[in-house]
Amino acid sequence: MEITTMMWIGFAVIMLVVFALDLGVFNRKSHEIKFREALTWTLVWVSLALSFNAWIYFEMGPTKAMEFFTGYLIEQSLSVDNLFVFIMIFTYFHITKVHQPKILKWGIIGALVLRAIFILAGIELIERFHWMIYVFGGILVVTGFKMAFGGEEKIEPEKNPIVRLVRKLVPITKRIRDDRFFIKKGGVRAATPLFLALVMVESSDLIFAVDSIPAVLAVSRDPFIVYTSNVFAIMGLRSLYYLLANVMEMFVYLKLGVSVILAYVGVKMLLVDIYHIPIIFSLGTIVGVLAISILTSVTIGNRRTRTAQRG
Repeated sequence: MEITTMMWIGFAVIMLVVFALDLGVFNRKSHEIKFREALTWTLVWVSLALSFNAWIYFEMGPTKAMEFFTGYLIEQSLSVDNLFVFIMIFTYFHITKVHQPKILKWGIIGALVLRAIFILAGIELIERFHWMIYVFGGILVVTGFKMAFGGEEKIEPEKNPIVRLVRKLVPITKRIRDDRFFIKKGGVRAATPLFLALVMVESSDLIFAVDSIPAVLAVSRDPFIVYTSNVFAIMGLRSLYYLLANVMEMFVYLKLGVSVILAYVGVKMLLVDIYHIPIIFSLGTIVGVLAISILTSVTIGNRRTRTAQRG
């Protein structure tokens, strides 16, 4: 058996075990996830990612380790935008904190499958058609610009084509029944608002994947590095949501920092045939941008917010 195959099998086994413990044992029943539980699981997933990064360092070398860590940071920073969207989706559909974990659990499962498909397709496209790297780079630059200057995002389920298709295919109840996605109403199987919220979460991740996958492909073309960095970021997203949901307004400049990162990796892809930006420089740039945007948010941004509230 090739070493690459063994690595994939080993990674899959480890993730299945931890995934089963997280979502199948400790979080099997619907319940409100408190700050302490969210912090614990966030630390668990970050520790696992760093431990895996250390293993890559010793097994695959420092370059691959830096590629993984850079890809992981990119995915984690982009996931912040997901968190804003999740908050808006749950608010729109009046999803309580007790029912939110189930939606995020199935959303993660769907995201893992979608990301695998997108990564394989993206790598294949770049390998077959080199000019696609310029397309991906252009998408990232444009997306970064829109994120920085496009104004506030809006959740409009009635304009979502997937939601509209679901509404045509099955009847939708007005009320949430326990934590079920489907119920029988008058002998007819009907979907609940929980299922519509799940559809919105999955479709939003589909849109985010269009940005995040090319961003990581700007760092590495190794499917193992790209997918594993995505998986660790996605698996930690659920606990990160509950950790930051109540304090997201503090990080007013973080979204601007994310837009700068997107634009940077887009430019990196556009320059690939002219100049290869060293991975260590990319890692330093991403860490620096994140640090500056967080510190600016905590100091200047929150000071302005307090001043405006007093006025």
